[in-house]
Amino acid sequence: MVVCLATSCREASTFFGYNTVAKVGRSTLSATEISSAVPKGLTGTDSVSYVDSFIDKWIIRQLKLQEAELIFSSSEADIDRMVEEYRQSLLIRKIEQYYLDKDTDFQITDSDIEQYYKAHKNDFRLSSPVVKGYVVSVPEKYRRRDWLQQMLRSPKQEKFVEAEQVCLKNNFRLTKYDEWVDYAEFLAHLPLLRSSNHDKLLAERGLQQIHHQSSYYYFRVTDMLKSGETMPLFMAKDKIVRILTTRRQGEIIRQNEERIRGNADNNGLIKIYRDSVNIN
Repeated sequence: MVVCLATSCREASTFFGYNTVAKVGRSTLSATEISSAVPKGLTGTDSVSYVDSFIDKWIIRQLKLQEAELIFSSSEADIDRMVEEYRQSLLIRKIEQYYLDKDTDFQITDSDIEQYYKAHKNDFRLSSPVVKGYVVSVPEKYRRRDWLQQMLRSPKQEKFVEAEQVCLKNNFRLTKYDEWVDYAEFLAHLPLLRSSNHDKLLAERGLQQIHHQSSYYYFRVTDMLKSGETMPLFMAKDKIVRILTTRRQGEIIRQNEERIRGNADNNGLIKIYRDSVNIN
């Protein structure tokens, strides 16, 4: 330890009978300060260890502060200014949060989101393709595999429904995306190297297949949006909500700024002496 104390030989509760516990220069640490910092329920050697550690950290902190004051004494005015600016910034953030907490009745509706989306579509561009489609994994030994492939290849919806039922009955893995999904997620269900470029598969809208080990993978991209195209609304929704929320918060803060400025003007609290400002 930096300072040798009797705490190593007795309980912290006995130690708290003293007033001044440690001193560094003109700074003192009282038993009351330590007592308020010790977690409730801490007793025995644990409490003694905690107190010893607390005192050590306090001493080091005071030594650092005193050394800083000595080294940076010429910058004291700048430090005071920085502290005051931080204090003011903290108070302003707290009062602005107070304004926001008071105004909790505003809601962002689906209509608000859709209206913003339509007016700012150029701001919501896809960075990678999104697709709709499905992937089916079928064992190569399945005797009706050719028939199932024909059902999947058919453009008729009822044929695909029939194929779905077969997959369900035989426990074949069928992954279907009726909503937009990242192309990378779609590809994750196929036995393909992730490091390769598979954009060429997007060009084919018919049924495609890959034979890998003991299975056939049948897959089809039924719809696609390329990189650079406008993303679907549901993909932009979270960002739009954040934008509208930030905009609403800004409005609330500005309304309160106008309120307090108006009140101050009406009460004659503001005086501006422009003639005293010398601008070269």
